Amino acid sequence: MPLGLIALAIGAFGIGLTEFVIMGLLPEVAADFSVTEASAGWLISGYALGVVVGALGVTAATTRLPRKAVLIGLMVLFIAGNALTAIAPDYGVAMLGRLIAALCHGAFFGIGSVVAASLVAPAKQAGAIAIMFTGLTAANVLGVPFGTFLGQQFGWRATFWAIAAIGVVALVGIVALVPSLAGLPRPRLRTELAAFRSGQVWLSLVVTVLAYGGMFGAFTYIAYTLTEVSGFAPTAVPWLLVLFGVGLFVGNWAGGRAADRSIDATLVVFIAALVVVLLGFALTAGSAVATVVSLFLMGGFGFGTVPGLQSRIMGYASSAPTLASGANIAAFNVGNALGAWAGGLGIAAGLGYTSPIWIGAGITSLALVVMVAAAVAAKRSRAAGPAAGSTGAVPTGTAPVPAI
Repeated sequence: MPLGLIALAIGAFGIGLTEFVIMGLLPEVAADFSVTEASAGWLISGYALGVVVGALGVTAATTRLPRKAVLIGLMVLFIAGNALTAIAPDYGVAMLGRLIAALCHGAFFGIGSVVAASLVAPAKQAGAIAIMFTGLTAANVLGVPFGTFLGQQFGWRATFWAIAAIGVVALVGIVALVPSLAGLPRPRLRTELAAFRSGQVWLSLVVTVLAYGGMFGAFTYIAYTLTEVSGFAPTAVPWLLVLFGVGLFVGNWAGGRAADRSIDATLVVFIAALVVVLLGFALTAGSAVATVVSLFLMGGFGFGTVPGLQSRIMGYASSAPTLASGANIAAFNVGNALGAWAGGLGIAAGLGYTSPIWIGAGITSLALVVMVAAAVAAKRSRAAGPAAGSTGAVPTGTAPVPAI
């Protein structure tokens, strides 16, 4: 395994931590800045908006720059944003720090995915991307509980200082372990934008929004489901979320290995399984045992789609994958917002705390329909012969080596 993948995974760990850990620290942050918890919650929403802007804007602005240099610059931005959050004298400065850190999020995962894929043989690209995203899953399994504990014991600012320190470690690792890739051609923005002429790129983005949106529609309000429907004590919620994080970790690993054999088949199977899990969860949420099983499976099948989705869009944008890869990271965050909004509508309508799960199952079902249609169209395109190559069609197994 190329050591550069480890450096990328450490960076992904820090970025995942800064995104999710604040959810467990909102009461402390709100009290420190004398704002409502709803206002403190904008530190989460604002971050998500920054991710979308960074995934598209920063990625587009750096297409002509060397990939390694861009990754180094992004980690410097990440360190600065978290340090600014840690020393923020007021709410406004804390929000600014969050936005600065968020700008590097989407671009790092978008560009990092391309770099990770370039470090291995074509048949192992999805697995390489999964290794990088392992840092993100580890942030959920280990980082968030530890970061929350650290913030509760020593103040929430200590957590963000720790995240900044992780960024320094990732920065050193990228400098030392990621190759320069200087011999590879640098894409032009016009070439990168041309990738969006592919219908399969757009279908892949839609699947990402819907599949991820369905899972996070159910997950956003999971604490209410666990306590009000499943009957767990509030103190059990963090440990149940760790179980969900373990599911993310396992699913990311399994999804990456499966996608290296067949991307489209893996996505169809995993998304279909996620629909079944969500429906089962909605029906059995009153059972503590069934809920524990459903949480693990929801995380596993939900995040198991990530390596395949990222590899698929890079494959169909193989001549210029960087911006398309960043757009897919933006699509994940759009899906988060969509799922949270739709699940909230169900609760506001008085449909109960299982309604976000039902709604998530519905959204994921739409993802399955789009994914099946995309897979069928891709199969027909390949069957049409060499002329189909101009459409950007790639085998459902492995994507070609991206041009960085």
